[in-house]
Amino acid sequence: MEGCSTRRRSADSVRDAILQGLALGLTVTALWWLGHNAVASLERHGISLGFGFLRQPANFAIGDTAWLSFSPENSVGRAILVGLLNTALVSALGCVLAIALGFFVGVLRLSPNPAVGGLARAGVEVLRNTPLLLLLLLLAASWHGLPRAERALHPAPGVFLSDRGLMLPVIRVSGLTVWLGVATLAAVVLRRALGRLGWRVAVMAAVAGVVWLVVRRQVVQVARLDGFNFTGGTTLSPEFAALLAALVLHQSAHISEVVRGAILAVPRGQRDAARALGLSRLQVLRLVTVPLALRAMMPLLATNCVSLIKNSSLAVAVGFPDVVSVLNTVGNQTGHNVETMLMMMVLYLSLSFAAAGALNRYNTAVLARGAPAK
Repeated sequence: MEGCSTRRRSADSVRDAILQGLALGLTVTALWWLGHNAVASLERHGISLGFGFLRQPANFAIGDTAWLSFSPENSVGRAILVGLLNTALVSALGCVLAIALGFFVGVLRLSPNPAVGGLARAGVEVLRNTPLLLLLLLLAASWHGLPRAERALHPAPGVFLSDRGLMLPVIRVSGLTVWLGVATLAAVVLRRALGRLGWRVAVMAAVAGVVWLVVRRQVVQVARLDGFNFTGGTTLSPEFAALLAALVLHQSAHISEVVRGAILAVPRGQRDAARALGLSRLQVLRLVTVPLALRAMMPLLATNCVSLIKNSSLAVAVGFPDVVSVLNTVGNQTGHNVETMLMMMVLYLSLSFAAAGALNRYNTAVLARGAPAK
């Protein structure tokens, strides 16, 4: 009987392998046929595929250049890189701020104070049920309606709000300080692969960075009004600020519900046991409830970050030069719309995988600590 069962399982495995091979072959054949027909159709219309246009001069300007200088004489590839950096910057800041604000609002939703809980719930419901594009257009119009630079709002020291954007103070650090910080972060991330060497490198780089910060005084630049504009500090354009605010507000409303549900999912016995030990309500939340809820909310936080990255493509509606806006301009100028669409898909897929992979890695580390006792 055992021999018959083994032969039957072997025959089933062979049959499954043959069926999977046939399905894969049919899929590859269909994709090849579609691709071949698409290329032939484009050639009949005088359109050739290729990425040689990336080396051509861009011949257009980009207003926001976060980390990379750009001029119309630079190549198309450099223009796309500037757009990608803008998208990465607004996505990274948006994810961090949305998680922080969503966590804060999610905790407020559970407040025993009816006024605080009701106000938080009203804000969440309004933001969740408002289309993101409408919220973005409203914030952009409101930002452009702020006073001019000479009458800018001054909510905090070194912070100015005007129709020119948001002016913030900035710390100018030397290149050596940046490289020491990068070395410290890399050594900490790769500590398992490097072993003791990783910790030694991290400690040495951190100590050297602290010593360099003490020896060489860093320069803090504060924005100040000079004529009709601000100089010094760093300026966030109205388009960038409106896009970032819209993404953070909209996505934090969804994250707050994730946080609230994860906290409510923690067994009540855990909280009662902590209160029985004499812990305050804040200590119970910080030491017991949040660590346990974090295990349940991490996958959904990754999903929300991926949604925020994809929603950043709405920047084209307010004129912010993200990767979608730059690629659309490149496609219209060069006629290589197929290539630009493919690049757009690959770039957003890469950004989404990077964000999801980072949060999933952290989730794996959290789960590795062991399941809590019930």
